[in-house]
Amino acid sequence: MSQRKDKWIVGLALFSMFFGAGNVIFPPYLGMTAASMWVPAFICYYIADIGLAMLAILAMLKCDSDIEGITCRIGRIPAVLLSTLVVLCVGPMLAIPRTAATTFEMGVSPIFPGVNPLVASIAFFVLIWVLCVKEASVVDIVGKFLTPALFIGLMIVIIKGIIDPLGPIAAEPKVSNIISSGIISGYQTMDVLAALIFGVIIVKTVKEKGYTEIKAKNAVIGGAGLVAGAGLLIVYFGLAHLGATASTMYGVDVSRSTLILEIIKNLLGNVGMVIFGIVVALACITTAVALVSSSGAYFSRLSKGRVSYKVIVTIVCVISPVIANIGLDEIIAISEPVLSIVYAPALTLIILTIVGDKIKNDNVFKAAALGAFLISVLETAANHGLGFQFVNYLPLHHFGFGWLLPTVICGVAGYFIKGDKKKVSPEVSVPEPDPAETVRKGKI
Repeated sequence: MSQRKDKWIVGLALFSMFFGAGNVIFPPYLGMTAASMWVPAFICYYIADIGLAMLAILAMLKCDSDIEGITCRIGRIPAVLLSTLVVLCVGPMLAIPRTAATTFEMGVSPIFPGVNPLVASIAFFVLIWVLCVKEASVVDIVGKFLTPALFIGLMIVIIKGIIDPLGPIAAEPKVSNIISSGIISGYQTMDVLAALIFGVIIVKTVKEKGYTEIKAKNAVIGGAGLVAGAGLLIVYFGLAHLGATASTMYGVDVSRSTLILEIIKNLLGNVGMVIFGIVVALACITTAVALVSSSGAYFSRLSKGRVSYKVIVTIVCVISPVIANIGLDEIIAISEPVLSIVYAPALTLIILTIVGDKIKNDNVFKAAALGAFLISVLETAANHGLGFQFVNYLPLHHFGFGWLLPTVICGVAGYFIKGDKKKVSPEVSVPEPDPAETVRKGKI
């Protein structure tokens, strides 16, 4: 099989993995609230979502590893804690249940209103379990079969909305800060964090296809990232435009799921609802397969093989239906403060990993990640009325990046703290060579 074909298969799989529950509901709502300013809002959304996710993929290529290679230079215990928290966020605690909740609210309930949500969630995760138990087949199943159907269904909806728009675009945005709105919406998709654990599957699959040399492996994964990024640009742009054309019809009080359902109903009628229900189901299935598989691989490795991949996949598929029945909007509301805390240190380490061969002192990584974490905790507390209002005066706070300057200051301070030269790769990962040592020596 040619390298070009492998790039397309892996790229299409990445497209489907990223295009999960959040990606269906966030762009239309963003377009609707931004109204005539939907294009700049969309650009902020895309940068905060896929732009940063591509940085995560670049960081994995740089350290020739996945999430553990990115966190390994902050020390073994902090690395394990942060890696585990990231996997839980984009795994069984938030993102995986959200796929089932989205499938029910937008794909099942509008077509079959009498179906019990718990029964629907159980059926959903039975299917996910079946698709996940054979780990090696995940990327090929998603890339070869599910993605084309998903993309065609989405393009039918988007093209119809362009040819026959719902209405004029409102002149005034419905939110006070479209840049902040775009960035926060990009955050909530969880794609930056998801990219870190999708790497568990993608890197493994590329190696199994015979690309063991670093240069060839990086070429396939890098090409796949470009394929996924281009596909997502087309789809996100189209969905945001659909939302903008509905900006004179709905207000900010409409729920995200209701908005997209009403858009589809007005564009394509009952037939469109069925088509969109299938599209949503495919999007959520592809993302859930990737997330459950990645979570299973990570926690099996964390246990050093004492708990098998299949056992962990089974546990995740048993727990997730219960969490899914909290409801889509509730899961999104719960995820926002958690993501706000996890995103900053994770993104800090992603950026540092990309330039890591120039940084020999691990204390830069440790201090910067700690600073990002602490400021994010304080910002989250302040946003929920728990004091610490001084963080509101931090530069870029209103754009969601109040943690940036303190992180830079902490990183610079870490540079002047004498660091040891010991390897700090987390105990759960045994890459050859050690990612921390590889990055420090600039071999990648």
